[in-house]
Amino acid sequence: AEKNRVKEKEFLELNKEMPNVVETASGLQYEILREGNGAKPKSTDKVKVHYRGTFINMKEFESTYKLGRPSVFPVDKLIKGWTEGLQLMQVGSQYRFYVPSKLAYGEKGAGPVGPNKIIIFDIELMAIEK
Repeated sequence: AEKNRVKEKEFLELNKEMPNVVETASGLQYEILREGNGAKPKSTDKVKVHYRGTFINMKEFESTYKLGRPSVFPVDKLIKGWTEGLQLMQVGSQYRFYVPSKLAYGEKGAGPVGPNKIIIFDIELMAIEK
């Protein structure tokens, strides 16, 4: 856990200096890969997304693309990094989120995500579901 915390800190410090990376007050970092022109979801909405989750070594741990179908999620029932980041996006956008462990699975980790691990998501916001 401590080794992951050190790697995370080093990665985020370097990453926020990249020209297209924006850091929010919470520490979420993101890049706009493609900007859409639709509505922005609210925390109370459900969204339809395609996504790919990787670690900083780009090893994939989860992907809707591999499943061949997008997923639908309530925005406010996701990890904090997603809840915050999705509300920045417009439908049709594709963003890359660099999610610090404090906005993801924290000190405990979850499934393939170990304790204090930063995770990266490429997210394509396809629709706001009613």
